[in-house]
Amino acid sequence: MRGPRVAVIDYGGGNIGSLRSALLRRNVDFVLADDVAAIGSAHAMILPGDGAFGATMEALAERGFDRAIAAHIAAGKPFLGICVGMQVLFDSSDEYGDHAGLGILHGTVRRFARAPRVPHMGWNDLTIEAAHPFTAGLAGGEFAYFLHSYRVVDSADVIASTEYGERFAAVVARDNVMATQFHPEKSARTGGRLLDNFLRVAAA
Repeated sequence: MRGPRVAVIDYGGGNIGSLRSALLRRNVDFVLADDVAAIGSAHAMILPGDGAFGATMEALAERGFDRAIAAHIAAGKPFLGICVGMQVLFDSSDEYGDHAGLGILHGTVRRFARAPRVPHMGWNDLTIEAAHPFTAGLAGGEFAYFLHSYRVVDSADVIASTEYGERFAAVVARDNVMATQFHPEKSARTGGRLLDNFLRVAAA
């Protein structure tokens, strides 16, 4: 689907390949932005994630992406965070030390306390907690693919949750900010619907 121009933030640590393939299949007009100038006048932004919270924040700050993300969101433009790209939206994390996040959403990121094993890796079903255009068409019970050792706690913006030894935030959203703890680009039909919904929000 042709439509809004999407900037995919390439800070050197994100999981770009599978996301790039998913966007190509949808004929999306996107740019892999490895510096702030490459973002240009993008209508929407995606921050993929792969790795540790602190290292991700450091990489974003070194390239000025932390300020660019905040400005993009403040302008009311759609934003999608994936995995660590979701976690850094929050206030802080204790992954390998204490690290401040972007503070765009309120909550903290902590290691699983009651999970059967860590990392959490595999398919788990979603429970829809609140309505949002990002999860339109999902009734709950759909499966998504997770790979992480830390999860968001104390968030008021959870719109879908998952049970893995404890219930945690699987999807969060507030206004133009949307994010998933799992990888939608690796989550078959469920993830495809979420990506399509995000692109519809961006087109609107």
